[in-house]
Parts: sequence; C-alpha cells; structure tokens
Amino acid sequence: MSTSQIGILLIKLVIIILAARLFGYLAEKIKQPAVLGELIAGVLLGPSLFNIVHESDPVLNFLSNIGVIILLFIVGLESNIYHLLKVGRASFTVACIGVVVPFFLGYFYFIFNGYPMTVAMLVGGTLTATSVGITMRVLSELGKTSSEEGKIILGAAVIDDVLGLIVLAVVIGIVTSGHVSLFNVFKLSAYSILFLVGSIYLGIKFVPVIYKIVHKLELEKTFVISAFVFALALAIIANWIGLATIVGSFAAGLILERTEHKEHFQERMKPVADLFVPIFFVMAGALMNVKLFNLEILLPILTLTVIAIVGKIVAGIGAYGTKASKFQIGLGMIPRGEVGLIFATYGLTYKIVSNELYSILVIIIMLTTFVTPPLLAKYMKKGKHEESKGIADVSGI
Repeated sequence: MSTSQIGILLIKLVIIILAARLFGYLAEKIKQPAVLGELIAGVLLGPSLFNIVHESDPVLNFLSNIGVIILLFIVGLESNIYHLLKVGRASFTVACIGVVVPFFLGYFYFIFNGYPMTVAMLVGGTLTATSVGITMRVLSELGKTSSEEGKIILGAAVIDDVLGLIVLAVVIGIVTSGHVSLFNVFKLSAYSILFLVGSIYLGIKFVPVIYKIVHKLELEKTFVISAFVFALALAIIANWIGLATIVGSFAAGLILERTEHKEHFQERMKPVADLFVPIFFVMAGALMNVKLFNLEILLPILTLTVIAIVGKIVAGIGAYGTKASKFQIGLGMIPRGEVGLIFATYGLTYKIVSNELYSILVIIIMLTTFVTPPLLAKYMKKGKHEESKGIADVSGI
C-alpha cells in the first residue's frame, strides 16, 4: 500500500468516525437509538450518495469485523448466564416463539417465491433476534427494567440472540460446506451449543485461576488488553471449528461477566467499543444502495416488515400464566438492530444474498427499530397509568 493510499484510507476513517458520531447524536436528539443515525451515515457515505465508503475496501471491512466482535463481546459481558438460566419459563417460551414464528414465516415466504434454501434460511434468521441494546435502553428510560414485563422481555431478548447466533452458525456452515443435509444442520447446531456450553463452563472454572496469576504479576491494570485478547482468542477458536467468530466473542463476554472484575471490563472496554462498533454500523449502512430500489421491492419490504412485527407480537403469548401484559412484551421484542444487521452483513459477505436483498433487509431492520420506541413508550406508560387508576378506584371503594 502506497503512502497516498494510506493517506486516503485515513481520511475515510476520520470521515466514518465523525459521521457516525454526528448522526448518532442527531438520532439520540429525536429519541431514537444512535445505531439508526450510524446506519443513515453509512447510507449517505456509500454508493447511495457520496460514494466514499465501499464494501470492497479490505481494511475498513477488517475494522468493521473487529467492531462486530467487540459488540457481541459487550452483549455477552452485560448478560448474566445464571440469570438467563433462572429467568423462568415465560422468557424461554417467549424467546422460542419469537424465533420460530418469524423464522419460518420469512423462510417459507422466500421458498414460495423460488429462492434457494440458504437464502430463505438467512432471511428467516435475520428476522429472529431482538435487539438487546435497543430494548434495554427504552425500558431503562421508562423505568420498567425491573417490572415483570421488563424482566421477561430482557431475558427473552438475550435468549433469542443466542438462538439466532446458532441459526447463523448453521447457515454459514451450510454455505461453506457447499451442501444442505439434515445431518449437517444437526451437526452444526450441536457444535454451536457444545461450543457455547463448553467454553462457558471451562472459562468460568479456569478464568479465576488465571487472574490469580495476573494479580501476582501485578498486571491487573491490563483489563483492555486481556479482555480484547480473550474475545479474539474465542472468536478464532469458533472460526476454526466452523462457527461464526461472533459466537466466540459472545461466549467470551458471558465468561468474563462471572468474574469479580466485570465492572472494570465494562468500563475499560466501553471506549474501545465506542470507537470500533460504529464503524461496523456505518459499513453496514454503506452496503445499502438506494439506487437499486424500485416498485418491485415494495411488496417484499411490506410483507417482511409485517412478518417481522407480527412474528414478535405473537411471542407475547409465551408469557401465559403470568400477570405481565402479553402485548407489551410482544412490542418489546420487535426491534432487530445489531444482530439482525450482523445476519444481513454476513449474508452479503458470503454471497448468500444480493445487494438488493441486503438493502431490503436493512430497511426492515431500520423500520422495526424506528417503530418500537414510541409504541413501547406509549403502551407501557398507558399500562402504568391504568394501573395507577385502578389502584385509585379500589382505594375509593
């Protein structure tokens, strides 16, 4: 790479970082997640308008991959494995319904329209995973994270992220192996589950021993380096056995969440995430070319958006037997966000989906992310108001 090429690359990187920060800030000012602003920045910087960022740039793609590895590491670091196991039947049932219904609706819609099985599976998988970050932010702003609905939504969101990652690992495994078979699907699913369970078990068991050694060597201040290396190490192992790298980084986060230094890891990794993660979202947005849009794609966009929304709303019935609002739970499961974008981006990277289909998926992800915060705020506040009114009515009897 020549000096001039390095200079151009650095200019592009500066533009990406500044645009991500600016549009993320503007999105937050209108009460929307920063990720939407970062996606819009990517759309503007890509072939849709300024044509500054291209999917063929290997360095920017590499930095984008680092960003997504860090993103899933942070998600794992913020997810308590024992809380997931104890979260109850309701969260698990909601998660399963919220994965199965949109997956198969999306899958059969594309099969019936003549697409290959791998494309249908990738689209179905993109519709499965709820955005933990977006859901947590809305619930936090409403003061509902500790409500029964909040606990079920958050537990289910993390569980269906795990299920979604397993689906992604299976799809990528099928593509790389070159054939589809029930045995292959079962094998890859088993590998994914065994890797997650095995790595988490061994990690929780041996990480404390490693930290005792680190403490004796007075290296306890190297939280960023040790966390980053650990996430990369498990990502590499996952890649070696045929799984997506993000499965490994997610497992690394779950492991380190169990250590006494959890808060230090979160605090020290945040600046790293703030730098690299927006690069992933900008690059994801840049992959969408609005010039490819035409009236023919309007029907699939509308159909898949309905599938994406309805498929999660019906998941609320999984909370039967509880006093929680099924409708509020379903609304809380709608936003796709990060993991959906990871699905779509992997699909384009592995040539499973076309640029046009990728753009359709990104639009659907953005729409579900846009509509959820105002709907959730409206109906959860309404539920709170009605609850207060009911108490007042009872006290007045």
